Amino acid sequence: MVPFALAGMAAFAVAGLVLLLNRDWLQAHGHTDWLWICLAGFLLGIPGLLTMLRHDANRRRRRALSHPEFRVTDPG
Repeated sequence: MVPFALAGMAAFAVAGLVLLLNRDWLQAHGHTDWLWICLAGFLLGIPGLLTMLRHDANRRRRRALSHPEFRVTDPG
């Protein structure tokens, strides 16, 4: 699940940067809201990412408690 959140955040960030480079065209045509939409999408992805990280950690913990052969390794 975490890769989906990261991919979505990256997509909003790239789209925002592309739109930022074309800021003059957006202002000339009255489409500056798209910059704010990209920012909102990226920022709303942060709580989603944190929620998915917590969910995955809890799932690994529950699996380790219910299946003794399942090992949780600390990558750090």
